[in-house]
Amino acid sequence: MTTRFRIVDAQALKDRVKRLARALARARPRVLGLLADNGPEWIAADLAAERAGVALVPLPAFFTPAQLRHAAATSGMDALLAEPAEAAGDLGFGARASIEGSTLGWYRRDVDPVALPGSTTKITFTSGTTGAPKGVCLGAEQQRALARALEQAMGPLKLTRHLCLLPLPVLLENVAGARTALLSGVECFAPPLAEVGVSGATGFDPLTCLAAIERWRAESVILLPQMMLELTAALEAGARRPARLRFAAVGGARVAPALLERARAAGLPVHEGYGLTECASVVALNLPGADCPGSVGRPLPHAGVRIAADGEILVSGSNYLGYLGGGASAPASDWLPTGDRGRLDTDGFLHVEGRLKHMLITSFGRNVAPEWPEAELAASGAIAQAAVFGEGMPRLCAVIVPRIAAATDAAIEADVRRANGRLPDYAQLAFWIRAEAPFSAANGLVTANGRVRRDAVWSRYGARLEALYPSQPNGPAPNSKPFFEELQRRTAAERESLFAIPVIQDCLAGRVTRELYLAFLAQAYHHVKHTVPLLMACGARLPDTHAWLRDPIAHYIAEESGHEEWILNDIAAAGGDVDAVRASSPARAAELLVAYVYDTISRGNPVGFFGMVHVLEGTSQAIATRAAQVMRESLGLPPEAFTYLTSHGTLDQEHMRFFAGLMNRLDAPADREAVTHVARTVYRLYGDLFRELPHHGAAARKRAAA
Repeated sequence: MTTRFRIVDAQALKDRVKRLARALARARPRVLGLLADNGPEWIAADLAAERAGVALVPLPAFFTPAQLRHAAATSGMDALLAEPAEAAGDLGFGARASIEGSTLGWYRRDVDPVALPGSTTKITFTSGTTGAPKGVCLGAEQQRALARALEQAMGPLKLTRHLCLLPLPVLLENVAGARTALLSGVECFAPPLAEVGVSGATGFDPLTCLAAIERWRAESVILLPQMMLELTAALEAGARRPARLRFAAVGGARVAPALLERARAAGLPVHEGYGLTECASVVALNLPGADCPGSVGRPLPHAGVRIAADGEILVSGSNYLGYLGGGASAPASDWLPTGDRGRLDTDGFLHVEGRLKHMLITSFGRNVAPEWPEAELAASGAIAQAAVFGEGMPRLCAVIVPRIAAATDAAIEADVRRANGRLPDYAQLAFWIRAEAPFSAANGLVTANGRVRRDAVWSRYGARLEALYPSQPNGPAPNSKPFFEELQRRTAAERESLFAIPVIQDCLAGRVTRELYLAFLAQAYHHVKHTVPLLMACGARLPDTHAWLRDPIAHYIAEESGHEEWILNDIAAAGGDVDAVRASSPARAAELLVAYVYDTISRGNPVGFFGMVHVLEGTSQAIATRAAQVMRESLGLPPEAFTYLTSHGTLDQEHMRFFAGLMNRLDAPADREAVTHVARTVYRLYGDLFRELPHHGAAARKRAAA
């Protein structure tokens, strides 16, 4: 074992584990949390807790404060090994102490016990596809069975050095990487994550990673698909190939055979596998000499796999003990429904076709697992990420993230056509749009292990996608350039600048105070109370050539009336002073925002008013619901304190579809320019509203650093 350049030999690690296990047995915690960077201290704590019979909760550093608090509370965590001390305080633990056998801080707190399945030694929280992580209870035997199966399967490779690239709280690296290496007598290197190019849930530097693989002379690593993609691109661009690397397991999401071929041609000996947290990670794995690109390999010796009548993959052998919150109850069956659709071929290789719940059924009755075209798209040179949709539609569409921001639409379109050439017609893309920013855990569009949060992507981009279909009301022909899409593209930089404002990022990460939330609501009240008067003014100023817009404006007035009262009700539920807010004056940014739009209507082109609609409804649709959920968890306020955000997050999804249809009917260049100009300006003024909130003091910065 190693951290930085200090080597810990096997005997020293065993001694450390033995000392810490004795200390834990004396301290008698029920549930122990572990929050630390990769290194020998982490692995020693993991092994010592199991030896002492203490349930361990590995805490990923990339979890938000709200997710960490959720894990600590729902597991009944009464002890913690952690660095830094601030993290322990945020979870409600007392002063730092020390414990024999570990240099990590030792913390205790008094909490009520939580019922766990018998023999639970590890509670792993999955990031899943929702905000609150789910706790999976595992026993020591499940983890040992997997490590023994991997040792048996990989023994012929005679590997001698494994480098940990994933955070150790990720079960795949914890059990399939470090534990299997130690059981097999393989040297295991676990430097701090920054030294291997990993930061947070999605930050990755392929050149730093390649340098680390070379420096540690690693023969095996575990990669996520996005890591493999970026390493491949770096090697293709001229980076030095790893000299000794002989096996790189890839798991976490489907990988196209073409991308595997690219990676291997670039010098990465990649082999795709498949697994679940409930099975302690790996279930099947391709190996040298037993490799079938397009499959995830044959099941490991300890696992049984069969396919249900509806195509669902079922797994048996060494399954989990139960879910946290399920008390002491065990799973109902020895065969675990995975939620994945797949098949076993005649040679015993498992093929995973996608999630059952994600299966799309086109209007022609064709079933398409979106992971299939997504994997083909990601195998290209210009496309880094893709999310495919098309339920009930004649053809599929996608949101695409280019590998580099400077990639042209023509380059992306060329790769879409190449991917289409490898797909049957019903699985090909007819339309696509460029994403405003990469999908990341920070913006809520992927999970911590890189899986797309489809509902979140659709919430943000669904209106734009629907506007592309010719069957949609007022929608464009397939090859036309609808104005709504043009508007989105021409305001993308301003939109991303708004979303990048620190106060917005902190709120979405749970770093928020009640005072900040109340300050936001007060300024929202001051501009929202002008929405209906602005609509009326716009309708009155429209020329007869735009009379068709008056009915939609009447619709908006009916929808928006009284929303300022919703905000006041939220303020009251959050403990604020409603009368004081009514009597107050708006801050400068809110006042300028409203005055600018009134001026545009009265002295300029009144159609420009819809630029403000674009900004406010688009922003609400993208982040309002998620912000409300995260802030409610962080602040402990009742649902009645978030009706404005939650209602707008839902309402504005429908509003944006309506709005897209209106914008696509604007054909006069002057109207389009007016809407675009106002939208760009309002993005800036609306951003100033957030920048002026009382957030950037020392206290707020300390909370953000923690």
